[in-house]
Amino acid sequence: MPTPPLQRDPVAWAILLLTWFSCAWFGSWEFNPNNAVRMFAAIAIVEQGDATIDRYAPMTIDKARFGEHYYSDKAPGMTLLALPVVAVADRVSGVKSSDYTPAFEDPGFNRFLKIRIRLVAALVCAGLTALAAMLLYGWVRGLMDDAGAGVVAALSYGLGTTVWGWSTTIFGHAPVAALLVIAGWAVWRGSASPAIPWRYPLVAGLALGWAVLIEHSALIAGLPVGLYALWRLRDRNRAEQGRAAGIVLVAGASALLLLVGYNWFAFGTVFRLGYSGVTDFAGMQEGLFGLTYPKPDVLYQLTFGERRGMLWVAPILIVAPFGIAMLIADARTRAVGWLALGGAVLPFLINASYYYWDGGNATGPRHALPAVGFLCLGIGMFWARALRWSRLAVAALLAGSIVLNMAIASAEITAPGSVERAVRDGVFVERFNPGYLRTVADEWLGYTPWQGLAIWAVVAGPMLAVLVLLVRRRPA
Repeated sequence: MPTPPLQRDPVAWAILLLTWFSCAWFGSWEFNPNNAVRMFAAIAIVEQGDATIDRYAPMTIDKARFGEHYYSDKAPGMTLLALPVVAVADRVSGVKSSDYTPAFEDPGFNRFLKIRIRLVAALVCAGLTALAAMLLYGWVRGLMDDAGAGVVAALSYGLGTTVWGWSTTIFGHAPVAALLVIAGWAVWRGSASPAIPWRYPLVAGLALGWAVLIEHSALIAGLPVGLYALWRLRDRNRAEQGRAAGIVLVAGASALLLLVGYNWFAFGTVFRLGYSGVTDFAGMQEGLFGLTYPKPDVLYQLTFGERRGMLWVAPILIVAPFGIAMLIADARTRAVGWLALGGAVLPFLINASYYYWDGGNATGPRHALPAVGFLCLGIGMFWARALRWSRLAVAALLAGSIVLNMAIASAEITAPGSVERAVRDGVFVERFNPGYLRTVADEWLGYTPWQGLAIWAVVAGPMLAVLVLLVRRRPA
């Protein structure tokens, strides 16, 4: 039986639904400065008609100051994506932020902010993560002709790493990670066709452009995808090369136009970024907005350190380098292997170059999160080539990683920066074990936090079982 197209593959849709539900079910603290400042800017634009956040400035340490006014110090992508959500929520609810006192102690303002952040997280961040997991499944399935390998890669990405937890926030890390996967998939899928359909360069260009609009460092992190695209186009005729490149550039430039428009609207000039006006983080003046050069000791901490090491929050990734080596060794997958290597290494180098490399309050290395999708390509390859006993070990690692990240997503994706053992103390001791969880059921439906977690398990468990059954029944 031929492999069904992705849009007609029930396994792909099962992955998308399971991942989206799991990400949307949990939440993060709405007053985290990184969450709050993005939403403050969105509220100001919708309700005030300008980007100044003077009214909310005392409630966040993440802010920029130009002249007498305060602004969001972040790249504007997440704020722009939040605008329609804020506008619709205000219209439906009939209330605005001006109906409340902007203070931590005001329960009305707390609820007002929480609703809007949760909606953006569920619709945008969880949605992009779920789509990326679905496409990663299709990418690995197509490369290796192995649906099981695609499922393992997708579940590792969406549920086995802190991509899950960061998708419950409106930080930019999870959306950027998803957009880079989407762009890479679009290049691979489009260039596999005899004639490149216009929609794939369009998707690649939009994904790369929006990744940069959300986090400017994606301009560097996305370079391997661009190089991969050039390689895949190398044997095409010049007309087709020019057409594909033109679509990518125009689509990507549309995001740049939004950045220029936002800067003009917010600051009155296109030659200003929010990062240049940061008020409380002097290290942002080092190098280029805090970026200098990679430090070897920081790279070690980002990988193995108990405070921020990636392997402590996503043990499944330990098999990824072996799978990437297998991708490179096989001539049929070598180009994707080099893409995976570059896409995995660059975010860690960027993170290790950053003055605030530990990310302040964070569970795992949040600035290196865009590496995860490319690492999961390696996991898929390792599964496809593994012997039975090796698959059992990978399955055990994946199961453990999913349980671990369930605890992180439900309890604490922003472990305190002062805690040396972030997972043990910041997540389990301080949050998960005492039952300080955030779920849809306990925050909005009147259940206890543990009941909320149980409801997730009751729904997600059968969804996972159906997914496994669908794969096992697929003809070889």
